[in-house]
Amino acid sequence: MTTASTFSQTRARSAQARLAAAFAAFTLGALVVFTVGFAGPEMIHNAAHDARHATGFPCH
Repeated sequence: MTTASTFSQTRARSAQARLAAAFAAFTLGALVVFTVGFAGPEMIHNAAHDARHATGFPCH
């Protein structure tokens, strides 16, 4: 295998990894936006409140 071929394969894998990461970020972002968008205010408050307690952040 030549150095140019190895470089080309590494570059292709890097592009695939970036594309996969972008797709995962977009999917996660869309999931969060639509989940919060359709959730009621009480549900959003309770989820944020529980997350703060789970991370040890005092909120009251």
